[in-house]
Amino acid sequence: MDEQKETLRVGSAVRRRRRQLELTLAVVAERSGLSVPFLSQVENERARPSRRSLQRVADALLTTDVELLAAADPACTVDLMRSDEGDVENSAPDARVRNLVRGHHQLHAVEFTGDHDEGREFQHRNDELMYVVGGAVEVEAEGRAYRLGRGDSLYLTGGVRHRWRATVPDSQVLVVAVGDHIEALDGSRR
Repeated sequence: MDEQKETLRVGSAVRRRRRQLELTLAVVAERSGLSVPFLSQVENERARPSRRSLQRVADALLTTDVELLAAADPACTVDLMRSDEGDVENSAPDARVRNLVRGHHQLHAVEFTGDHDEGREFQHRNDELMYVVGGAVEVEAEGRAYRLGRGDSLYLTGGVRHRWRATVPDSQVLVVAVGDHIEALDGSRR
């Protein structure tokens, strides 16, 4: 693997994919021709597979080594986003949407400034936090309306359908969500 790929924790991607397919380590070992102890070490980041071994694991998981590497977690990342970076193309002319985190991580953070398409409904696989930096918004979730002002936050567990709109011009909302690629456990299984 090249130097850049060595900074990735591919074991987390292997484990997520295996669990997504509801496979045991024994089944993956049988399909890949690799041992259960080795696969366990890979998933727990105690062993780094060769490119060929990663290809065998990927085949066993009905994916590619490239996909596993793309889904891997960075080992140690420090990434600064300046205020003029991260803008996302947006259809609303009086709004700004800006990613606050680059890449594929456990947390996804977005800043919304201005108006928002109040008709758009969201439902995320994992938990989400909305924080009003400035202005005011109204959030409709689970059949209730919540009015949030500067400094207020609203926590939504995964699966909650919701929509929101700015009620004051130039409102600024920070949304932080657990990435969809993360397999979150519900509270009863923790």
